[in-house]
Amino acid sequence: MEESCKNVYITTPIYYVNDVAHIGHAYTTIIADMLARYSRLTGANTYFLTGTDEHGQKIAQSAEARGKTPKEYADEVSGKFKSLWDDFDISYDKFIRTTDDEHKIGVQKAFETMYNKGDIYKGDYEGYYCVSCETFFTEKQLVDEQFCPDCGKPTNIVKEESFFFKLSAYEDKLIKWYEENEDCILPRAKKNEIVNFVKGGLRDLSISRTSFDWGVKLPESLNEPKHVMYVWLDALMNYITALGYGSDEKNMNHWPASTHLVGKDILRFHAIYWPAFLMSLDLPLPKHIAAHGWWTRDGEKMSKSKGNVVDPKKVADAYGLDAFRYFMLREVPFGQDGDFSQKALMDRINSDLGNDLGNLLNRISGMSGKYFDFKVTSKDVEKFHRKELDEVEEILENIEDYLYKMQLNRYLEDIWKVLTIANKAIGDYEPWAKMKEGKEDEAMALVALITNIMARVSLLLDSVMPEKIGKIAASLGITIDNATYISLIKNKELIADTTITKVEQLFPRIEEVLLEQAKPAVVEKSVAEEKSNKKEETKEVEDDNLITIDKFFETSLKIGTIVEAVEVPKSKKLLKLQVDLGEGRNRQILAGIKEFYSAEELVGTQACVVANLKPAKLMGMLSEGMLMAAKDENGLSLIRPEAPKTIGTKIS
Repeated sequence: MEESCKNVYITTPIYYVNDVAHIGHAYTTIIADMLARYSRLTGANTYFLTGTDEHGQKIAQSAEARGKTPKEYADEVSGKFKSLWDDFDISYDKFIRTTDDEHKIGVQKAFETMYNKGDIYKGDYEGYYCVSCETFFTEKQLVDEQFCPDCGKPTNIVKEESFFFKLSAYEDKLIKWYEENEDCILPRAKKNEIVNFVKGGLRDLSISRTSFDWGVKLPESLNEPKHVMYVWLDALMNYITALGYGSDEKNMNHWPASTHLVGKDILRFHAIYWPAFLMSLDLPLPKHIAAHGWWTRDGEKMSKSKGNVVDPKKVADAYGLDAFRYFMLREVPFGQDGDFSQKALMDRINSDLGNDLGNLLNRISGMSGKYFDFKVTSKDVEKFHRKELDEVEEILENIEDYLYKMQLNRYLEDIWKVLTIANKAIGDYEPWAKMKEGKEDEAMALVALITNIMARVSLLLDSVMPEKIGKIAASLGITIDNATYISLIKNKELIADTTITKVEQLFPRIEEVLLEQAKPAVVEKSVAEEKSNKKEETKEVEDDNLITIDKFFETSLKIGTIVEAVEVPKSKKLLKLQVDLGEGRNRQILAGIKEFYSAEELVGTQACVVANLKPAKLMGMLSEGMLMAAKDENGLSLIRPEAPKTIGTKIS
């Protein structure tokens, strides 16, 4: 384990109480819970924080629309989050609310400290404000001169007196931190986006509001009663106020955070604003800020109007909480967008959990019961199965590195490699044949080998599926605790003689989906309308310049993510882009869109790319594709997917 894990501090973002918890919230929280449970198992002094973010104009407006006070509304929604995490047996040490008195005290102390240091000053702010995102944008950042670039909703021009944080003063210090700490932002591709953004220049940050009052007041020493703190300053401070910053400070020994888990949409706040605030407070910076992707359903963006929003509680109730946890952690590489479908979940349950894991336990129970009255001894395992033990130990040697580098699916993939070794050994050595030949010692050694492999796997999977693994451990006669972890994983010892007990089938096969599928809205038409429409279609098609479907599919259109963008010197129109199409290397594409897009705003966004265009040279530089765009009298707009898609996804 990395040295920082002597004290481990793991956080989720505090969830904004404008709606109920969805699958994205569950994903973040399950990852954090996995890391916390594993860290405790290894003996680390672990602290796990989650909670809710409850201030800001959006909350005040949502409460008013429901005829409630902001606090009443926040109490209601925060309670639902806490209830869900308790139902999910999330092992948090503290559930913080930004309406907690201790939090307010800590935030006010932080504000006062930064103000006295000279990092906060008062001025006037005017900008385009998105209530939904609680964020200001420049005119250049807006979509079609009006809409928020993050959520797409209209912005309003807001002018008000404001306190500012000198974010621009920390530009060089932030760059230095990024350069000196390779894994401070994970995945590393996300770090490149942040570095490019900061190198583009930082503006001082407005950190107070006077247009509403649902927030933390400024310290009394400033005598500014009409100001409340900007919701992001208030929210980010939760990571230290939860440890007692500004009050008793009883848990500040856990700082700095080992891992801040966030969604990719709030990475900028955590990887730029938050480190700058900490530098101003002279506090150490977090070791890792890890940004995960978004979830779609059956390939479509989730929305209430489509009726396809995934309720994590319903999924867990239908398919089992542990199966849901495993699916979320295994299905998609951390940092990439994931797609939830019941078919994919059923495949994981039936194949990985039923066939590979559950069936192996059944085989241990069956063989030990049939041949040895359920009693297993490990005395001859090394004599007959040193080869298999070496293979297992080689895989497990550095497996936990995957966890702390947020390669969770790789962690699970390697555990399943170990299960494959166990299942293969049974077929290779055929204990039933050994028994017929009178080689009971060899048959026993094989059963004991499988039992030991299952014991080690159980320790490593306890953080993923604690309820089911508890039953497996009981069946094997072992205890999931730090002593057993040290013995079997760290010291690579074998379990002592044990007695196997039978358990019920842990992962019964599922043949049909257990939840009602989302149904798209259907607009019924009369037969007359259908005939009329077909006639119109035929007429329009005949007048057009037709091609066959085969001709169309000769063009390869794919979704790409722009990972780098720079201006082409001496060109009024060209930007040089590096675009990731999932090919293992980036494509260089020269795009004549400089008049309509800045290089900075393109980084990290997705676009539709003509991927099989013959490479061409423009101004002496190779261009390996073309971005799709539409241009009219109102300007040019890139053609983009409605929801984030996996890089390389084909457009059809």
